[in-house]
Amino acid sequence: MQLVLDQVGYRYDALSVLEGVSLSVAAGETVALIGPSGCGKSTLLQLVGGLLPQQHGLITTEGAVPAGCLNPLTFVFQDFALLPWRSVAGNVELVLEHHALSRAERSERIAHVLELCGLREFAEALPKQLSGGMRQRVGIARAIAVRPALLLMDEPLSALDAQTRELLMEDLLRIWAREQTTTLYVTHNLSEAVALADRVAVMSRRPGRISRIIPVDVPVDERGDPRHAPKLRAVQAELWALLKSEARSAEREILSV
Repeated sequence: MQLVLDQVGYRYDALSVLEGVSLSVAAGETVALIGPSGCGKSTLLQLVGGLLPQQHGLITTEGAVPAGCLNPLTFVFQDFALLPWRSVAGNVELVLEHHALSRAERSERIAHVLELCGLREFAEALPKQLSGGMRQRVGIARAIAVRPALLLMDEPLSALDAQTRELLMEDLLRIWAREQTTTLYVTHNLSEAVALADRVAVMSRRPGRISRIIPVDVPVDERGDPRHAPKLRAVQAELWALLKSEARSAEREILSV
C-alpha cells in the first residue's frame, strides 16, 4: 500500500507546526523522516496515524492491503508500552484478541512474529526479565502481528544503547525484507536513517516542510559491506549539511521560549 501526503498543514492554536508537506511512500518502501527538534516530525506521524485530526491538505493511501492484514496501519513508539503482567507471547497476543481469529490462527501468528524477531525462546518470559533491546523486539513483534499495510515508527531505537541499536537495525532490515511493509520512520539519528531507509526526507525547522528528499542508493542487503561505507558516509554528510544551520536555529528558538 502506498502513502501519499499532499500539502499537509497543522496548527496548535496560533502556532503553525507543519505547512505544505507533500511526500509519498511507495508500497514496500521505507522512508526516514529527519529534521531539527520541534519541526513537526512526530506531529506528522500522528496525523498519518489518525491520532490527530487532519486540518489542511490530504493524507491518502492507495493500493490493496496485504493478505491477512488486520489493521491497515500500526505504530511502534520509543516507549515499549508492554504490559508487565503478561508474557512476551501474551503481549503480542493482545493486539489479536479483538479480531475474529481462531485459536490456531492466533497461535500461528504469534509463533511467526516471535521467530521473526528472535524471541521464540523468550515466549513465556515477562518484560522485567528482558533487556531494553529485547523489550523493543516485543514491541516490533506486536506491531507486525497484525500484518499492517503501513508501519509508523517514532524514534523506536532512541532509548537504546549504541550496540543494541545496531543489532535492532539489522533485525529491522531483515524483517522488512521478509514482510515488505511500507514504513514511515521518524528519527534524529542520521546514521540510523542512512542504514535503514530507501529514501530520507529532510524537514525544515518549524513550520516543518519537506526541504529535500535524499535517496540512499545502496541496496539495503549490502549496507554492511565495507566497500559501500564511503558512499553511505557521503549521504550522511549531505544530510548533516542540510540540517546543520536549521538545527542551530531550532535550538535558539527552543532555548528562547
